[in-house]
Amino acid sequence: MLIAPIPSALEHEAVRLWRDCGLVRPWNDPDADLARALDGPSSTVLGAVADEQLLGTVMVGHDGHRGWVYYLAVQPDHRGNGLGRELMSAAESWLREQGVPKLQLMVRADNSAVIEFYKRLGYVDQQVAVLGRFFDKELQELRDQKSSERLR
Repeated sequence: MLIAPIPSALEHEAVRLWRDCGLVRPWNDPDADLARALDGPSSTVLGAVADEQLLGTVMVGHDGHRGWVYYLAVQPDHRGNGLGRELMSAAESWLREQGVPKLQLMVRADNSAVIEFYKRLGYVDQQVAVLGRFFDKELQELRDQKSSERLR
């Protein structure tokens, strides 16, 4: 198995994997996210590939000070074998090679299994709140609507 920048022939498989793993939300366009990460000078998407099959992904980028990880995903039939840990190690190595001193990531607050995964890797709650907004009013309204539905 090789973990390296995702081959262009597997980009659609990456988006499918993200959907299958529940990482996509209606207000985020994963195809656009993938394109931005691959086109940007300070980001990439790494893929774990064996026998020309995509087993997992991790999107990694940085602002020069903080590295960020998104779309860590492992094919369901390959979970529990350390692949998620290997993908995170590859993302960390990529950031170190870029001279980035730290890595942060966001996990939905109700996703306790994933929070525990990251804790096992040594990540801790940074005691910060993440705030955001969409510049597109319709996307913000969609996000707000889905948030209020979850609270009911």
